[in-house]
Amino acid sequence: MAAVDAQDPLLGETTCGSLLQQLQRIWDEVGESDEERDKMLLQLEQECLDVYKRKVDQAAKSRAQLLQALADANVGLSGLQSALGERTFVGIPDKTSGTIKDQLAAIAPALEQLWKQKEERIKEFFNVQSQIQKICGEIAGTSEQVGSPVVDETDLSLKKLEEFQFQLQELQKEKSERLHKVLEFVSTVHDLCAVLGMDFFSTVNEVHPSLNDLTEVQSKSISNDTLSRLAKTVLALKEDRKQRLHKLQELATQLIDLWNLMDTPEEERSLFDHVTYNISASVDEVTIPGALAMDLIEQAEVEVERLDQLKASRMKEIAFKKQSELEEIFTRAHIETDSDATREKIMALIDSGNVEPTELLADMDNQIVKAKEESLSRKDILDKVEKWMSACEEESWLEDYSRDDNRYNAGRGAHLNLKRAEKARILVNKIPALVDTLVAKTRAWEEDRGVSFTYDGVPLLAMLDEYAMLRHDREEEKRRMRDQKKFHEQLNTEQESIFGSRPSPSPGRPSLGTKKVVGPRANGTPSRRLSLNPHQNGSRSISKDGKRDITRPVAPVNYVAISNEDAASHISASEPPLASP
Repeated sequence: MAAVDAQDPLLGETTCGSLLQQLQRIWDEVGESDEERDKMLLQLEQECLDVYKRKVDQAAKSRAQLLQALADANVGLSGLQSALGERTFVGIPDKTSGTIKDQLAAIAPALEQLWKQKEERIKEFFNVQSQIQKICGEIAGTSEQVGSPVVDETDLSLKKLEEFQFQLQELQKEKSERLHKVLEFVSTVHDLCAVLGMDFFSTVNEVHPSLNDLTEVQSKSISNDTLSRLAKTVLALKEDRKQRLHKLQELATQLIDLWNLMDTPEEERSLFDHVTYNISASVDEVTIPGALAMDLIEQAEVEVERLDQLKASRMKEIAFKKQSELEEIFTRAHIETDSDATREKIMALIDSGNVEPTELLADMDNQIVKAKEESLSRKDILDKVEKWMSACEEESWLEDYSRDDNRYNAGRGAHLNLKRAEKARILVNKIPALVDTLVAKTRAWEEDRGVSFTYDGVPLLAMLDEYAMLRHDREEEKRRMRDQKKFHEQLNTEQESIFGSRPSPSPGRPSLGTKKVVGPRANGTPSRRLSLNPHQNGSRSISKDGKRDITRPVAPVNYVAISNEDAASHISASEPPLASP
């Protein structure tokens, strides 16, 4: 029954008091002594104290852990704020209040958000630093050896991130510029290889395997070493192009010279149009693929060698052709040469075999060059000599025209002759100044060269001196004729005043009323042309052997320009007839 009573309270709320009452009843039933009861109660009390003490210790330890967690949270929060550069955060309470758990609960969301933000920021830093490290590796040429970047988690601020991003932008810009240079170099190498007939892929592969067309643009090497090697390759190819073009132009020049020497037909020449096409082109103008290929140059070399051998077999023909060219230059320059003796000498040299054909032709080429230089130095004087001779021819025609009594008659072509006579008088009046200029230029030429200037073997100054002498004689003759005319006019006037009529001409004196006689022709001077032949004037010899025949006379005797007044006085029909003294 007691057991049931002790358990009844358990059906309700079990407390220490109810348990103690139950224990008292048990002791009463058992009959425990008071000492034993006090001992057991003391034991229970001690056990209760121990339990409370353990609980208190556990609670204190839990509180300490919470405080440490709160402190750690605050430290972590400060550290995250410092690393992220976030001085203030919206989710963080301004003042710490409430229990420890409340404070932890208030900090936890902000702390979690900052951790997420830190992780994202680390990813951003890692991404940017990876790109920077990759581009730096590409520039340095060590991209394959680049490891993962190390992110400094103590400084994840936006300012630091912007610095890395700016650095990345500069590196990307530099990479773009380098890539552009690489592509330009590769394009130049491609064009040069095409012109030179070289393999482009093998050429760029020697620089770097990533430079061929099969590689993506962004994957091409942009390192300093690649750029340097590309630049050297381009320079080497350009120098090769320059040398090949120079060689090809030399071969083309030799081909043309040999063709011209041997009168090669156009059909045969056209086979090497690809060689002669760039004979005068500059280096940058040669863009046709294969234009400077080695096989083309070798082909031209073989053809030049073949023509050289052919030239040796046709040496005499070629030498005489060059001699004809030299003689033609001398003829145009009015330089006298002994062509027969020269040709005999060439024949003797070739037949003797003592001179190499190439040396003989080179010597003749030098002679042709010197002859052209000599001809060029004489050109100005020869042009003026031609003008002088032309003016003298007009003077001769004007003299014949002035002695024609029927020149004013209305006839066919009369007006044309009048115009020509007027132009001739203007031209003839310029002869003295032209002669003076010729003398000055000829003397300057002779002083500079130290030799006499000859015109078809005749010293030009001697021709001009004789012309001046004849001109002086002509002037004297004209002056004498004018004095004679005045004398006869005065005599006729006196006779008219005495006898009242003009006397008729004496029987033995020819009358000039029918045909006008011009002074020099009435006195036995040379007719029309000036010549220094000794049979004509008995003064100078003009040839080495005395047998020279000048096909074109040098200058006419009628050297003096007839002025309008003189011409009128000679041709007027109203003047009285004059007779020779």
